[in-house]
Amino acid sequence: MIDLNLIREQPALVKEAMAKLYAEAPIDEILALDARRRALLVEVETLRAERNRVSKEIPRMRDREEREGLIAAMREVAGRIDALDGELGPVEQELHALLLQVPNMPDESVPVGPDESENLVVAEHGARPAFAFEPQPHWELGPALDIIDFDRGVKVSGSRFYLLKGMGARLQRALISYMLDVHTVQQPYVEVYPPYLVRRECLVGTAQLPKFAENQYMDQEDDLWLVPTAEVPVTNMYREEILDEAALPIYHTAYTACFRREKMSAGRDTRGIKRGHQFDKVELVKFVRPETSMDELTGLIRDAAAVLEGLGLPYRVVQMCTGDLSFSAAVKYDLEVWAAGCQEWLEVSSCSNFKDFQARRANIRYRRADGKIEFVHTLNGSGLALPRTLIAVMENYQMADGRIAVPEALRPYMGGIEVIEPRA
Repeated sequence: MIDLNLIREQPALVKEAMAKLYAEAPIDEILALDARRRALLVEVETLRAERNRVSKEIPRMRDREEREGLIAAMREVAGRIDALDGELGPVEQELHALLLQVPNMPDESVPVGPDESENLVVAEHGARPAFAFEPQPHWELGPALDIIDFDRGVKVSGSRFYLLKGMGARLQRALISYMLDVHTVQQPYVEVYPPYLVRRECLVGTAQLPKFAENQYMDQEDDLWLVPTAEVPVTNMYREEILDEAALPIYHTAYTACFRREKMSAGRDTRGIKRGHQFDKVELVKFVRPETSMDELTGLIRDAAAVLEGLGLPYRVVQMCTGDLSFSAAVKYDLEVWAAGCQEWLEVSSCSNFKDFQARRANIRYRRADGKIEFVHTLNGSGLALPRTLIAVMENYQMADGRIAVPEALRPYMGGIEVIEPRA
């Protein structure tokens, strides 16, 4: 959430930011409601002050008729205050609802552009594998090895679902364990195993609600929502809290299954397992002091990339332009891994600095050493997302006979297995 004071004091700046995002935001409506809210507050406070002043005078008045007249007048004032309070409540609710519709303002470092065509490739690491044969995509490799079953996945749950079997399921599990060990042993993240169901306010806090409600799965009876990413429960661990400055930075990592309706990607990536309504992901979440958050973003990218480097997978770092930023990110970099069979770059991590946008929505603050209370800055990135990392391992490590070599880093997690072969 953007600071209302900023919208009030520098509306032109906020509108300029929205234009850079190619986004529509109800800034004028917010200003009008804010003006109405402040006018109501001034009137209410004026009437309350008058009532308090007169209430102190009434007991000292000797003239009964005059006293009764003032008492009657104060009853009318009390009624007017109640009426104004009744008007103020809906105004404040509507103002809050409008503020939730405003996306985060882009950082000055973000290139301006209308869509992904203006994103910038800032670095590329590792050599793409060269094959003496035509590499196969995972949707051919998986069924041939009997480690991915598309037909039974659809039979069980419908389109955009699949089953991992045998060494496919084990390879995915190995990847998850490897990622968590990288982040908690080699890096300073504290692992969290969070609930997969969260309250509505948690999704509001991380900005999946209200804008992206149609892409979420939820239980109507209890108003609990399946997590679209571990970012939601982990970030909301500290909602409505004031942290000590000495506790910062806080680094967490978490594995969860993730659930999203792929409505926004209808017609895209229909083959294979690149897009599904359910997928696994290891997430990285940071809570930091504002003055360190851009440096923390650099570290976050490095920490996520360490998994790709450990797996020997070629990847690139892409900076999102303003038109391709997420709703809540002030600045965002994607890590894309090369998939030799698909012959394309696949996003496996989005590393974002939200600054105080999420913290304002979730009311996550910290107390500085001098006693001043401020909002923390939050960051998150995948470390990494499945199944695209799985796709990259399968396609980049495939062999001429259709078998798949297991990356050396994963072999301890695969019971020493070096090659995935067809089951006998």
